[in-house]
Amino acid sequence: MLKKERHAFIIKQINLHNKVLSADLATALNVSEDTIRRDLMELDDSRQIVKVHGGALSKSFHYPFQHTDIYAVDAKKAIARKAIGLIKSGMMVLTGGGTTVLEMMQALPQNLAVTVFTISPLVALQLADHPLVTVILIGGEFSKDSQVCVGSQVVNYLHEIKFDICFLGTNGISIADGVTDSDLNIVHLKKAMINASNRLVIMCISEKLNSVQRMNVCPLAKVDYLITDLDPDNQVLDDYREKGIQLY
Repeated sequence: MLKKERHAFIIKQINLHNKVLSADLATALNVSEDTIRRDLMELDDSRQIVKVHGGALSKSFHYPFQHTDIYAVDAKKAIARKAIGLIKSGMMVLTGGGTTVLEMMQALPQNLAVTVFTISPLVALQLADHPLVTVILIGGEFSKDSQVCVGSQVVNYLHEIKFDICFLGTNGISIADGVTDSDLNIVHLKKAMINASNRLVIMCISEKLNSVQRMNVCPLAKVDYLITDLDPDNQVLDDYREKGIQLY
């Protein structure tokens, strides 16, 4: 495979999953990790990705307010519009971070009175000017890579409250493996968020359907709603429908 083709593959995987590991890229491309490290350095130098220890991040994940860099932004806006329909006044809402959640909060109706608990300072800032939303930022160690608060302090806080509904993005979802991710800290955090919530909403662009990451977050049995950019009757979603998940 030519370097240009490798770079195109790497950029696609990073944009799709937000974060990728050098070891996984080396396996997928059947090249050495040294080759991948050089590729990532070149792509970082050209400002196409953000290189971090052990892998790389998408620019939209690391700098989510720079809308020109958001991957699949139209699909994420479509998902956000659908997700808002699940929020009712008076609810206690829990959210993760990520660009889809940010799009959702940006589009939140001004007449909706809810309490939003979030692990993302960026989500909290997005809601700063909303007249009726009470925003509670769940603090802890701030992860510069994922742009959310992580660690035992956050998990302990989540043990004390029961939320009406939780909105999470995902790096992978499949019938066999359920919801998956590649970051151990984020996996621990998402597990705690799911356990603290009465209902779970997974928001996922269609390109991520049937993809699997290294670590399990939860089985599909835990997912109440799956929101994608597809029409809910699309046959691509048939297997998820058969699992009893409500599709939007």
